[in-house]
Amino acid sequence: MKTWKLVSGILSIALYGFVVFQSCAADPGNTPEANGEVSGTSGLIIAILLLSGGIVSIATRNDGKGGNIALIIIFGIASLVGFLTAGSYVELNVWADWCLICAFFGLIALIRSGKKAK
Repeated sequence: MKTWKLVSGILSIALYGFVVFQSCAADPGNTPEANGEVSGTSGLIIAILLLSGGIVSIATRNDGKGGNIALIIIFGIASLVGFLTAGSYVELNVWADWCLICAFFGLIALIRSGKKAK
């Protein structure tokens, strides 16, 4: 799990840059059209959560329960925001899928760390 946390942290930080620029390009399109979508702003929120989740993942790769719980919460919120506000911005579903995968592996790491403690 240490390797997964390092790799997913690095990928999440790298994806942050891509998502933030993509969301900044999508956001001006949402406002002038007045189509009621907030997917560009949601993309920025997900980008920030990707960055924070990546940092937490790298920083707590040797940690026990606390880091895994933080990963589940951060990536879970990012996934929830992504799936609920994607609208016509289909790429947001891809980032939400990545966050869901990271939250799932955080849950697996939490379960495994609980079994090792016993």
